[in-house]
Amino acid sequence: MPDSRLPVLVTRRLPQPALDRIAEHCEVTLYDGPGAMPRSELLEGIRGKAGAVTLLTDKVDDEFLDAAGPGLRIVANYAVGFDNIDVPACTARGVMASNTPDVLTETTADTAWALMMAAARRVPGIVGFGRIGHALARRARGFGMRVVYFDVYPPSADLEAELGAEYRDLDDLLAESDFVSLHVNLTEETRHLMNAERLGRMKPTAVLVNTSRGPVIDEAALAEALRDGVIFAAGLDVFEKEPEVHPALLELENAVVIPHLGSATVDTRIAMGLLAADNLIAALDGERPPTLLNPDLLKR
Repeated sequence: MPDSRLPVLVTRRLPQPALDRIAEHCEVTLYDGPGAMPRSELLEGIRGKAGAVTLLTDKVDDEFLDAAGPGLRIVANYAVGFDNIDVPACTARGVMASNTPDVLTETTADTAWALMMAAARRVPGIVGFGRIGHALARRARGFGMRVVYFDVYPPSADLEAELGAEYRDLDDLLAESDFVSLHVNLTEETRHLMNAERLGRMKPTAVLVNTSRGPVIDEAALAEALRDGVIFAAGLDVFEKEPEVHPALLELENAVVIPHLGSATVDTRIAMGLLAADNLIAALDGERPPTLLNPDLLKR
């Protein structure tokens, strides 16, 4: 039998079906204030909890894990990204970590496509050829576009053929593409992946689209490139220092900015919340979370 009513922290109001599912199993402490949960309240709120549902704004590091204490079993991120979580630190302390992939693939690809739709039948370059990159390639192929991609983990030859996509190294992709759409995780290797040098490799008629993570682009360099005509335009759903946007970008007519709406459909947000809830409850019940980030933890 699962443990009865274990205490958990939910750091932001989730869609009601997700909150209801968690409340059926757990004793819930919910932060319901405006914006992100302040750090001091986060560290106080996690004390003694068996689990937490976190967002990208909640940094899960050694300080957080120290505050939680030894009873913490899982941190379930309400996002596909998890650059806010120090996964090795969690693993070292026996804490499971999870995210919410798959359920937002199509709607995020829709957002990226919407940011590209001002022009058609050009060559889109996809940087980061995972689930969302694949979904974007399917859309591009339906519009008769030739697709090139770059990824450090290329897909199988069969999938590449199905999607009609051709591999390029990053520099060649940037030089060839009319649209460059970013779909990478945020890591130390991808932070400022698009800097002044790489922006300079793009066509002056090219459009840069980012629906992945804001710090993948050096926003100051991008603003300068847009202002000086190094590239034609940019479509951005994410920003380097969210919720702030580099003020120079807001002044440019060739920068289309939307407030991180890539997964902002009702169905998608509910699905994300329910997956986060399922991850949380599974860990508290002694089972494997559906989308566990540190499976090596279970081999101990």
